[in-house]
Amino acid sequence: MRRPFTRALTVPLTVLVAAAVLPLASSASAVADEVIIGGSPVKTSDYPWVVALSSRDRFGGARSGQFCGGVVVGRSTVVTAAHCLSEEVLGVPRARVSDLKVIAGRTDLRTSEGTEIPLSSEYVNPAYDSRTNSGDVAVLTLSKALPAGDVLPMAAEGDPAYTAGTDASVYGWGDTTGAGAYSDTLRAAQLKVLSDDACAKAYPGGSDGKYVPKTMLCAGEPQGGKDACQGDSGGPLVAKGKLVGLVSWGSGCGRPNSPGVYTRVSDVVKVMQQHG
Repeated sequence: MRRPFTRALTVPLTVLVAAAVLPLASSASAVADEVIIGGSPVKTSDYPWVVALSSRDRFGGARSGQFCGGVVVGRSTVVTAAHCLSEEVLGVPRARVSDLKVIAGRTDLRTSEGTEIPLSSEYVNPAYDSRTNSGDVAVLTLSKALPAGDVLPMAAEGDPAYTAGTDASVYGWGDTTGAGAYSDTLRAAQLKVLSDDACAKAYPGGSDGKYVPKTMLCAGEPQGGKDACQGDSGGPLVAKGKLVGLVSWGSGCGRPNSPGVYTRVSDVVKVMQQHG
């Protein structure tokens, strides 16, 4: 199954990015030959709320140290996956990573475009369960505010953007094949929001993980071929112009009947309200 993707599928999606972004997919077979999996190139100038999490100390400098994604939801606030800050992903306890930054406005990770912003604080959801990936969200406060136009609205509970069948897009710099081929440039893939029944059927429990509708959302295509993958963890799933999900976990990348699982943003809103 995929692990937190670093993406956390059953493995968070991010885990070894440079070395590999492991969690996501353990033995996924690739269904597409593009980044994100079945995606196409896009620019941060068109989607300024997509940001990269970076640590050159942990993941090297070739791709600006990118290992996860994030989303600007306030001028100084970014949300990402909780598992992105875990020791499993970083390789050491978070307190030992001194150069963690958010990179905004950088389409191509090989360049110096955009802005690298250190954090002033971070908050990991205390309800996050690393075994099930439920509540997979962390809130990052930036040391420097971004333009108001970079902020993406979040979909509250009951928003029609969560309706099954709604068109959605996922964004990231992660693995494009399921075999460790990370993208240097931002990409996006178009998916469909799926029903809770379909998600529960795909992940009823066991080795591939269990879908928890209160805190999770899933999206994909029945035939597979379009999906987030390793290195995309924490990045945005967007529908009807609003943030509805954060890349979290899944079983492989782009497999038929194995949709990507996302942290449900209506639950993120509640976590942020509790955090104050």
